[in-house]
Amino acid sequence: MRMSQEYEQLLLKNQLCFPMYACSRKIVGSYTPYLKPLGLTYTQYIVMMVMWEKESVNVGQLGEILYLDAGTLTPLLKRLENAGYVTRQRSKEDERITIISITPEGEALKEKCRDIPAKMTEGGTSLTEKDARELYRLLYLFLNDK
Repeated sequence: MRMSQEYEQLLLKNQLCFPMYACSRKIVGSYTPYLKPLGLTYTQYIVMMVMWEKESVNVGQLGEILYLDAGTLTPLLKRLENAGYVTRQRSKEDERITIISITPEGEALKEKCRDIPAKMTEGGTSLTEKDARELYRLLYLFLNDK
C-alpha cells in the first residue's frame, strides 16, 4: 500500500532525523574495533576524553558536555571506576554533587587511545575537509539550538 501525498511527511526519506541517526550508529560502530580490545564502549571513550582534558568534573558538568543525563552516566561511571580509570566522590561543599576524577590508570589509558583518531580518519571519507568542517559546524549549531 502506497502512502498518499497527505502523509508525505511520514516517509523515512523525508526525515532529517534518520540520516543523522544512521550516521551516528555507523560512526560509533566504526570505533568498536579500536575500543573493544581496551574494554571500552564508545560512550566510555568520550567520557575518558573529557577526563583527559579536565581531570576532574562533576556529573552535572560531564552530562552537559556530553549531552547525557545522570541516569545514563551513573552506571557508565561505575564501570569506569571499577576498571580503575576514575574515582567518584561526593563534594565536601554539597553532598548532592558527585565529583569524577581521573586516576593514574585512567591517565595511562590516554596513551593506548592516542592513535584512535588517526585510525578513524585513515579509512577516509567521501567528505572533503571543507565539507567535514561545515558538517561539524552544522551539527553543533543543531546541538546548541534551544
